[in-house]
Amino acid sequence: MDPEISIMLQCPSPKGLAETEVRAELSPAYDRRQLPGGQAWIDSVWEARCRYSPWLFNGSKFRLHSAQLDGGSLTFHLGLTCYKDFLGTNRAGMARHLQQQGWQDFGDSQAYLAEPLGVGAMVHTADDGFVFLRRSMRVGEAPGLVDIPGGHPEPQVDVPEESIRSENLPRQMVVKEIFTSILREIRDEVNLPLPTLSQPVLLGIARNQTSAGRASAEFYVRCSLMSEQVKQRYEIGGPEAQESTGIIFIKRETGGMWRELCPSAKGAVRLYTLVQGGEQ
Repeated sequence: MDPEISIMLQCPSPKGLAETEVRAELSPAYDRRQLPGGQAWIDSVWEARCRYSPWLFNGSKFRLHSAQLDGGSLTFHLGLTCYKDFLGTNRAGMARHLQQQGWQDFGDSQAYLAEPLGVGAMVHTADDGFVFLRRSMRVGEAPGLVDIPGGHPEPQVDVPEESIRSENLPRQMVVKEIFTSILREIRDEVNLPLPTLSQPVLLGIARNQTSAGRASAEFYVRCSLMSEQVKQRYEIGGPEAQESTGIIFIKRETGGMWRELCPSAKGAVRLYTLVQGGEQ
């Protein structure tokens, strides 16, 4: 397997899992462990990144601690984290040291890492193409590489960011956010109307080893439009059009394109192949 990715969890073949087959368990026990002096380092990394990229925004995220398959259902074990902590841990130069320390202290290499749960989708057009995007050179991760539509689910609660707590978040609403967030990302990045998209099917969870193993839930989504129609919608531009510079349609084999894929896209392609194996 490509060293940039690993498969954390593969959903049952050949269908994957629907929203009704997924649960979420939230607890402060699943939050990132605090390393003495670690927050000062995170703050300094964030300040430096914001000076270079002043458009960065520190939003709350779900932290994936673990996930468990039990028969035909899946439970996410989630805490809370934020984008600033992600840049200061998973994406920082000291990430490997944090992993070694986490293993030494807790038997968990990810204990001191932010580990925000990402989402991504294999978007399948009516004429059998899969949607990929060339990332802008201005994005924080994998600039210029080819990716799938994706992003992060975020806690949806009517309180200030700094006041969000696990106990404020209804469990089934968290699952709904994980599944609907990928539809929003497709809509905003590719400019596709939601009625043209099927309900997401969860393929599994892949880890990005270039971000110290940060995990992403990968989905399969059908689009009722043909590739040319999708391209026309993309060229009009959506709310997050600035994140990419071009759209690419790939059939079943990535071929020479594989080396241009960023890790999140590689993980999704791998899971699609494992779970659906070309089944429609």
